[in-house]
Amino acid sequence: METWVVVFIVIAVIALIIWGIVSMVHVLQEYERGVVFRLGRVRGRAKGPGLIILLPFGIDRMRKVTIQTVAMNVPPQDVITKDNVTMRVDAVVYARVEEPVPAVVKVQNYLFAVSQSAQTNLRAILGKYDLDMLLSDRESINRELHGIIARVTHEWGVQVLSVEVKDVDLPDELRRAMAREAEADREARALMISADAERRASRLLSDAAAILSQNPGAMQIRFLQTVAAVATEQNSTLVMPIPVELLSMFGRAVGGDPGNGYPAGPPPAVSPSPSSQATPGPEDGPQPEQGNGRPG
Repeated sequence: METWVVVFIVIAVIALIIWGIVSMVHVLQEYERGVVFRLGRVRGRAKGPGLIILLPFGIDRMRKVTIQTVAMNVPPQDVITKDNVTMRVDAVVYARVEEPVPAVVKVQNYLFAVSQSAQTNLRAILGKYDLDMLLSDRESINRELHGIIARVTHEWGVQVLSVEVKDVDLPDELRRAMAREAEADREARALMISADAERRASRLLSDAAAILSQNPGAMQIRFLQTVAAVATEQNSTLVMPIPVELLSMFGRAVGGDPGNGYPAGPPPAVSPSPSSQATPGPEDGPQPEQGNGRPG
């Protein structure tokens, strides 16, 4: 055998040994675990993190699995609620691998499987609720979704941490109807608050009027306070109303008509009527003739 053939064989053997030694050494990160298959069979529990030694030449094969929490976005789903309202709803699922061996052996792609389970249960669960319940009670819906999806993924070694309904896309017509309903509700509450305020103010005014009627001096004090409040403004003219009772008292003091408060004037002169003058009768005798200057 020639020398160069022997050298080539030796170099190939050395390279093969070096490649085998290099392929035996693997390093796993803190967030990674390795499921080792030896001749197609699982070697107990998952390995890692750190330095892992495997048999070379394909005897041992390792599959890496991350144990970090994964946020999976559930694509928007067309959902028909219990009260026949069509909408599009999407969600987000937070999950992580707790047992790497079942996640590799029992399911082909655990992330895809969790996503499909979330989509199916999202349509099924939301179809049991009314629109108002769906919009107002998200917490109970999230808890129910989490419980159902977690039971499905438990046998895969995947733990579902939480499921949250992220967005509810309502039709435009329904949004406008809800806006009108909310506006009408706010106006009704405003009217009720205003009416209640009027009722309480009327009660207070009634109580104040009763107190002022029992204490006449309080009415005068209130009158002076009103005059003082008006005088504080920058006005050139101050109007002071005079009660009608004061005018009546002034009329009675000067002897006038107490009914209108004005002083009474002198009585009007009465002229005698022409029919009241006396006419001469036959017993009075003939009247002397006047106008000619001679005795009759």
